[in-house]
Amino acid sequence: MLKLPLSGQSSIFLFGPRGTGKTSWIKDHLNASLYFDLLDFSIYNRLLANPSRLENLIPPKYKDWIVLDEIQRVPELLNEVHRLIEHKKYKFLLTGSSARALRKHGVNLLAGRALTYNMHPLVIQEIGSENFNLEHILHYGLLPQAVTLENPDKYLKSYMQTYLRQEVMQEGLTRNIGAFTNFLEIASFSQGEVLNVSEIAREVGVNRQVIAGYFDILEDLLIGIRLSPFTIRAKRKVLAHQKFYYFDAGVFRAIRPMGPLDSQAEADGPTLETLFLQSLRAINDYFELDYRIYYWRTQTGLEVDFIAYGPKGLHAFEIKRSATITPKSLKGLRAFKEEYPEAQVHILFNGKHKEYYGDIAAIPFVQALEELPKLLS
Repeated sequence: MLKLPLSGQSSIFLFGPRGTGKTSWIKDHLNASLYFDLLDFSIYNRLLANPSRLENLIPPKYKDWIVLDEIQRVPELLNEVHRLIEHKKYKFLLTGSSARALRKHGVNLLAGRALTYNMHPLVIQEIGSENFNLEHILHYGLLPQAVTLENPDKYLKSYMQTYLRQEVMQEGLTRNIGAFTNFLEIASFSQGEVLNVSEIAREVGVNRQVIAGYFDILEDLLIGIRLSPFTIRAKRKVLAHQKFYYFDAGVFRAIRPMGPLDSQAEADGPTLETLFLQSLRAINDYFELDYRIYYWRTQTGLEVDFIAYGPKGLHAFEIKRSATITPKSLKGLRAFKEEYPEAQVHILFNGKHKEYYGDIAAIPFVQALEELPKLLS
């Protein structure tokens, strides 16, 4: 569903976590472009040693796209890209799976000269309803290879062990990789929960500032999402802390340890929320709807899982694994609707048909994912 303005003259940043399919998309849509893979050691080494060599790799009077894949590997190249855009009128497609290194090395130099787009894990509209097996996806998520490979479990474990550690070590983000690995598991128990950084710090055995930095790393690597509370025109007192999610349901399940003392139901609820959140973020970006995503929880315990607020409206979404709707499950939405009468409120559940409870629409979960573009538009 990603659409880039390839007929235009503006350069483009394409961000997305590793494994979401950026390289495959480029090879499908820009197979005639000049392509440089910065994961290729020979190219990486050459341009890292001297970024100005990039110009020597471009044919004279070249007019097509120049792709620099995984630009965060050599952020110093941005200065050279900026110069070539200005003086040679070249157009670049720069992909990245980490925003951190680019921010540190002056990505703002390209402000106004490069459009920014995001790629996400797959959504139901891309793989088709007939291929959308909810139980399978709740275990393995929607990274393309987790959907298509015969052994997605092995792929996800490898993803975590190689990609995360490799990325963290390459960027020198932390000296204590053991503590960071322990943190990844402990953070998985905060999936969909309000963050208690001090408690996590005690469990990992490092100080609070280190854990706060670890969460920054996850967000910078595009694999962690923190949602702020919705406070606009708030009448009730709401919590001030953020909620945390890993970006993909399968990645979350791969990180979260499960043993005989762990309840499957404890993981199922956060997984369902994650699956909805990643779909919501993707549809919001691909359709350029400009919603900002929050959660809502009052100090008295009333809660709504997700709030989407933007120029097209205000939506509240509650996610339930159950196949039945109870008065208790509607309590948070009713309180939110009372405070924000203009909001459209929805509860997603495991039933087979739409149901209506006053202003609240109860929508079967998979059907809600299918209808999300229309719903938000």
